[in-house]
Amino acid sequence: MRCRSNVLINLCCIIVLFQCCRAVVCINVEDTDHNYYTSKTYGPTDPMSKDLWVNVDQMDKEKVKIHGILSNTHRQAARVNLSFDFPFYGHFLRDLTVATGGFIYTGDVVHRMLTATQYIAPLMANFDPSVSRNSTVIYFDNGTALVVQWDHVHLQDSYNLGSFTFQATLHSDGRIVFAYKEIPVEVSQISSVNHPVKVGLSDAFVVVHRIQQIPNVRRRTIYEYHRVELMRTRITNSTAVEMMPLPTCLRFTSCSTCITSQINFNCSWCHRLNRCSSGFDRHRQDWVDNSLIYLWLFPNHILLTNNYTTLSVCLSVFLSFCLSVCLSVSLSLCASLLDDTKIALPLKDNGAMPKESAAERKGTHPLHTGLILGVLMVMLIMAAAVLVTVYIYHHPTSAASIFFIERRPSRWPAMKFRRGSGHPAYAEVEPVGQEKEGFIESEQC
Repeated sequence: MRCRSNVLINLCCIIVLFQCCRAVVCINVEDTDHNYYTSKTYGPTDPMSKDLWVNVDQMDKEKVKIHGILSNTHRQAARVNLSFDFPFYGHFLRDLTVATGGFIYTGDVVHRMLTATQYIAPLMANFDPSVSRNSTVIYFDNGTALVVQWDHVHLQDSYNLGSFTFQATLHSDGRIVFAYKEIPVEVSQISSVNHPVKVGLSDAFVVVHRIQQIPNVRRRTIYEYHRVELMRTRITNSTAVEMMPLPTCLRFTSCSTCITSQINFNCSWCHRLNRCSSGFDRHRQDWVDNSLIYLWLFPNHILLTNNYTTLSVCLSVFLSFCLSVCLSVSLSLCASLLDDTKIALPLKDNGAMPKESAAERKGTHPLHTGLILGVLMVMLIMAAAVLVTVYIYHHPTSAASIFFIERRPSRWPAMKFRRGSGHPAYAEVEPVGQEKEGFIESEQC
């Protein structure tokens, strides 16, 4: 009995140890691998956390700018022009939008719901610099990096929690650094009732939909295709997070390098656009406008200039395969029927066909009927699949196509679309004449 109890105890220990190791592995993978970026978190005792913090007071005072309006308002955003090309998810950006809520908006079109997607958020929350004279929003551009610092900012709905000081540094090579100097409370304790609380990155593409009921009117919809969510429990005083960009399909400029690329994406080349893409980037509208077939249907293939040729070739191959299967099944059925007839005829001539064999022969007719019905059902299903493919191809923004997009089994982000999700409205300090409304924003589940 003692041996059995020891064995059970050992097994329980092994199971518990396995679960602990599994949990640790999950945490590491979640915090370091994000498909588009890899991240590394440095704790308070790590020397790198101090090295990654940029002391703005020691920088050139002529280049350090304190934004007067952002430092004295709530839920405001202002455009900042970069002196270098900043690669973000493979796209090169020249201007960004700094918001008082502890994040940077990276979208091309400025709208009121900036917190939905397309952001770089060291700590997005309901910060209100206007509640304290010591609160400032500072940015510094030295030609190779942009530093944005939220200095001694307070939460509007929780002023008594204390002030927050943190910054985001964007390097010209695409590296992004979040550094935290003062975090008085755990990030998980910050209320998200009046403002979302996010730590990480996000990007999306905008697709223009034509409204058939109203001519010459289009509706733009934002689709978030990827999000990096960092672990909030590791965001404390004197910590830092460094994110390194991974190669994307947009970096390849020729057909040969595109289709032979060995990266974490299925890259395809379009001769019409002279561009390499995985189907998920800000140029998604170009693929839709050129009526290019979805990349997720034919990964790792060259998209021909004449997309109708591509579709016709694929459909012809598919139909020929279906016809060959149906013909082979039909021939096998005919052969089996002929064999039964040949065996039954001599027996009938001799008059020696017993009753049992006659009953068995009658029982074979329902079997052949069932096989024929099964073949017909398969043909109908294949025809329906072809029709659905043609419909999705000609209506890339329809409900059916989005239904299949959301349920693509491999490497497809979960997306949810809804009209108005209660995101706080941000106003731009310096309007640049771009459209602010008319969006249906989307969030990742």
